[in-house]
Amino acid sequence: MPERSRFSLLLVQVAAVLTASIFVLNVVLHRPVIDALLFSLAIAVGITPQLLPAVVSASLAAGSRLMSKRKVLVKRLVCIEDLGDVGMLFTDKTGTLTEGRISFMRATSDEALRWGLLSSDPEGNALDSALWASPAARTADTGGYHRVADLPFDHERRMSSVLLEKSGRTLVTKGAPEAVFDRCADVPAAMRSALDDEFSAGNRVVAVALRRADELTTVTAADERDLRLAGLLVFLDAPKRGAAEALDRLARLGITVKVVTGDNPAVAVKVCEELGLAVEGTLTGAELDRLDDEQLATALATTTVFARVSPQHKARIVGVRRRTHGDVAFLGDGVNDALALHAADVGVSVDSATDVAKDSADVILLEKDLHVLADGVMAGRRIFANTMKYVLMGTSSNFGNMFSAAGASLLLGFLPMLPSQILLNNLLYDTSQLAIPSDEVDPEQLAGPARWDVGFIRRFMLFFGPISSVFDFVTFGVMLWVFHAGPPEFRTGWFVESLATQTLVLFAIRTRRTPFFRSRPSLPLLLSALGVIVAGAILPATPLAKELGFHPLPFAFFATLAGMVVCYLGLVELGKRLFFGRAAPPAGPKPRIENRHLRRRAARFSLRR
Repeated sequence: MPERSRFSLLLVQVAAVLTASIFVLNVVLHRPVIDALLFSLAIAVGITPQLLPAVVSASLAAGSRLMSKRKVLVKRLVCIEDLGDVGMLFTDKTGTLTEGRISFMRATSDEALRWGLLSSDPEGNALDSALWASPAARTADTGGYHRVADLPFDHERRMSSVLLEKSGRTLVTKGAPEAVFDRCADVPAAMRSALDDEFSAGNRVVAVALRRADELTTVTAADERDLRLAGLLVFLDAPKRGAAEALDRLARLGITVKVVTGDNPAVAVKVCEELGLAVEGTLTGAELDRLDDEQLATALATTTVFARVSPQHKARIVGVRRRTHGDVAFLGDGVNDALALHAADVGVSVDSATDVAKDSADVILLEKDLHVLADGVMAGRRIFANTMKYVLMGTSSNFGNMFSAAGASLLLGFLPMLPSQILLNNLLYDTSQLAIPSDEVDPEQLAGPARWDVGFIRRFMLFFGPISSVFDFVTFGVMLWVFHAGPPEFRTGWFVESLATQTLVLFAIRTRRTPFFRSRPSLPLLLSALGVIVAGAILPATPLAKELGFHPLPFAFFATLAGMVVCYLGLVELGKRLFFGRAAPPAGPKPRIENRHLRRRAARFSLRR
């Protein structure tokens, strides 16, 4: 069951048990049934966090505006919170870890350069464009050839071929050196050694091979055989400025980065090493095919680079991680990334990506930069932290109030608070919480992925709720034995005290720091909380008091209340030390909960033919 559904079930269970208990108790004590029913229902309404949808929506809207200013466009508001949950990022290398501006460096022979140009398109992929834009292309002899047919690149063959005609027909094949070498009749040892040197230097390499093919009119994969190696084309895509700092920032946020690329593993490892990303291990697409999902899940923990992978490989890697561990983000910008973007909890693409990739993504970066993505993660965690402030404070305070109401019903000969007063108390309290989305969040709360944990919420409610009840019972004693209050005065005193304590306790609960004033709240939250407390205190002295069943309170009560509030906040601070120190250790990794997120717009699809 999704954690949000479990949270709703928890509220229903608590409300049902306490409401039924309070109703039965009042009936047993021969109170009017209608009064008992209305009182019980008002209590049930009180424990429900009615403003939770509003707080979440306001937080998401504010987060979306903030992220747009930081070059992040959000297509699904709820994915902002999901982004804050992310503990692992799978990303391509090109344009993210590297500059994405590929430049041609050299060819191992003039023949390799000439046939490489003839088998390329000036406006083709990034490698083709870089080759044609190089100074060497201007002086190469490429005239007189006519293209008869071609076979485009695909991720299974990892090469492309063209059939050229000029005094006979020639089949030219270029692509990943390992794949092209396998189709050559002979590969000199010196060429293999040169290839290893280029890969070790972090350069991208394309092999070019050819054969006479007068018999061909079209090109098929079966025709790519018995080739003669013409040479290698060497390209450079330098590590990106600022990428090392961005990787370090993501690491401090508790996000593990894995590189998923179609390049050679040695090239990817070299780039990672230059950026300071420790490489624990590598896996190629061919090696992935030999692993079942359980073995792959184990290998994920010790693998940093996945190289020579296909779109299906990418989607499988992301899918296995989702099923076995925490939330996953995937950053990609090509058609071949669409499957993985769909498979991830949060699909991230860039404004310059293909339409298919952008349609499959949840988040669009206006700049392909990991710093921008880190900003989005921070925004997601900030929203979740503020949402949890409302949830934790509301459930614990309301649970304490219900517990107090049950005790008061047993001890008193009258209703401790009228149903209308309970609802008004709840309305004023919720009003003070409308500014929570604007609140500041402590940096330590943003340091790692945060997820819904109903067990933690339950423990928090059961721990801090009774602390609130203690001071409610102190208020009961003060009203009855010090001020000798009748029912109207008693109800008024508890109304003011409960509103003040449950509103002010926000400033203690909103932070794990002790004392709480080491963490500064936002000005809107401070003003709204103080405004509600003042409104609650002066209500008994207004013309509305009679209609609401209130009675003016003596000044001595407010002096006593001030002392109780100080003691209450002090006890909560002590409770925080105990609770966060021992009672509620950080939760470990949890199994993947399926269907936890809302589905995206685009339907899933396959690139398989």
